[in-house]
Amino acid sequence: MTKTVLAIDPGSKKCGLALVRRESNNELTLLWRKIAPSEDLIEAIDEAIQIEQASVFVVGSGTQGKQTVQRLRTKWPATAILSVDEKDTTLQARERYWEFNPRRGWRRLLPSTLQVPPVPIDDFAAFILAERVLL
Repeated sequence: MTKTVLAIDPGSKKCGLALVRRESNNELTLLWRKIAPSEDLIEAIDEAIQIEQASVFVVGSGTQGKQTVQRLRTKWPATAILSVDEKDTTLQARERYWEFNPRRGWRRLLPSTLQVPPVPIDDFAAFILAERVLL
């Protein structure tokens, strides 16, 4: 059975989003990811659910977590919302970024844990939140 979740890593200025589906063979498929300004969160979610409807929204419990859950409940009262601990998601998101964007040149010589990606990784943090729920 497939299950799709929309994970949100909320922040005060921007939010990371990831639409992730667990396939019948338990593999995870990243369908869509985005970093959106916090004030554009609802529009970003509308964009995601046009790709595939999520059975549950997964929201990080850190910065702006409670406020984000309230916004989602107002707009989508019938959709399940799950609050998930964000502990260590930033470090895990760094590693996940490098999996999707292989290091080149001198970057290959240093461990990925010692490197900071050159772009925001909030979308990968959301992907980590989705994994915590789906695996």
